[in-house]
Amino acid sequence: MAGKERRPAGRPLVLVAGQQPQMRKASSKSWTKAKERVFLSVLAETCNVSRACIEAGVGVTSAYRRKKENAAFRAAWLRAISVAYQQLELVLLERAFNGTEKPVSLRSGEPIVMREYSNQLGLSLLKMHRDSAADAEFELAPDEIEEVRERLIRKLQRKKQRDTDGHAEES
Repeated sequence: MAGKERRPAGRPLVLVAGQQPQMRKASSKSWTKAKERVFLSVLAETCNVSRACIEAGVGVTSAYRRKKENAAFRAAWLRAISVAYQQLELVLLERAFNGTEKPVSLRSGEPIVMREYSNQLGLSLLKMHRDSAADAEFELAPDEIEEVRERLIRKLQRKKQRDTDGHAEES
């Protein structure tokens, strides 16, 4: 294979004007598929970019640059953040419904465990889901959707007819 150079995997080809191609060793901080998997996994678990970078062995600036320049990575980043938020929401919902155990001492000095419920957490979750809960109440059955669609089509046809009749009278 004349004219084709072989290069080891992980060593990008560097072209310099007027010179033969040279091999450059990949930096230990450069991205690999394995580092990307670790980064995205830790990001999905923790929602913490700095920690994900440390675990993956890449720089924070490098991660944000990759996010900006690589659409596939940006989409994976957003999915990882979404997973992390869903996990956080599940933990908070569980805490709002079941409370947290809090050790207290009775006047007699006897230790007991009480359940403590956070009203603020519950109110925040209610506010967050108010719209989706309201939408669920007004969800139409499939046969009702078809009926609404037909009524809307008839209404649009009447409007179109009025517009056509109005233009005919102006002429």
